[in-house]
Amino acid sequence: MNQASGRLGASRHCPLGLGLSAAPDNRATTPRATTRGRPQPKGRLSGSTTSLAGMNQPTLHQSLQDGTYRKITSVVVLQAGSVQFEWYSPGTDESTKHNTRSATKTVTGLLVGIAIERGYLPGVETTIGSILAVGSAVANPDPRKDAVTIEDLLTMSSLLECDDFNSFSTGNEERMYLTESWSKFALDLPVKGFPPWVARPEHSPYGRSFSYCTAGVVLLGTILERVTGQSVERFAAEHLFDPLDIRGEEWSRTGEGTAMTGGGLLLTARQLAKLGQLSLDQGRYAGSQVVPADWIARSTRPHVEVDEETDYGYLWWLKTLHSKGIGHPSHYMSGMGGNRVAVFPDLDLVAVVTSQNFGDREAHPLTEALLADRVLPMFGS
Repeated sequence: MNQASGRLGASRHCPLGLGLSAAPDNRATTPRATTRGRPQPKGRLSGSTTSLAGMNQPTLHQSLQDGTYRKITSVVVLQAGSVQFEWYSPGTDESTKHNTRSATKTVTGLLVGIAIERGYLPGVETTIGSILAVGSAVANPDPRKDAVTIEDLLTMSSLLECDDFNSFSTGNEERMYLTESWSKFALDLPVKGFPPWVARPEHSPYGRSFSYCTAGVVLLGTILERVTGQSVERFAAEHLFDPLDIRGEEWSRTGEGTAMTGGGLLLTARQLAKLGQLSLDQGRYAGSQVVPADWIARSTRPHVEVDEETDYGYLWWLKTLHSKGIGHPSHYMSGMGGNRVAVFPDLDLVAVVTSQNFGDREAHPLTEALLADRVLPMFGS
């Protein structure tokens, strides 16, 4: 179930991409670790390989080799736009595509920003009712559903009764996967109520109430296709992946057969690192503005509170990790099993962790410990 599963407890079965990742379980063996030569222009990954001689990295190395963090399949660290550390579990390498589950959602957010910049969408205040047939055309008709905005879906704060953290929720993603039309499933959801233990938007920081909803991000994919007149994968290839020199991405599919914008996109660890670096470089790559700089800024600032330690932007998670008593703010892509693309602006650092700790209650805490206890001490001073 992505970030929700690892953060709050045992994950439930999620069909997206199970068995699709080429990366096997991480078992103790000799890892591969490399550093790269002279710094490259930001947004480009260096391709030359040198030894680790002179770098004090045995702790990170050894912990990955010993399986301290269980089923980690790759770790790639960029600083100042250059690869500083790279490790792959047995049977994988830099060409292996990893199913990082809900990290896909952040890619969807980038596509929404591109669509707005290119005039396909007026802005985040655009309502779903102005694009899709809602009203009496769906179950549980309610004018408040018509008024749900793009921003509501980007921030996981719409009024749809949809909560992947709650197995009793009508909109829980597991119910969606059993239906023929996932977008119809989302549009048919009722408006949610607020029981006494749930803060109403007007009583919440930023004026929004967080409710993690994969179905809402599926709707964003439907909206993108409607307004652009293109499939999601074609729009993404033309405006995001091709400009980043990313090739061979593989999308999971919805019940309708369209690209699944809520999870399951397969990318290599280096390709994921490019997406993290893109956010550090204000949306620029190789001299071109791929994603608007103001969209990156808006996406990576808090719009809704998740818990006391975590906020949420436009499909980016926001959290400060502490290492050696120093707090390092981060924004990150996150998916079930502890998968994460973490960006630390104060360190000019991107850290990619791909993991198959699916069904492990400690999946996300393990990834955070890897970052805070192993990665940040190496590159944070």
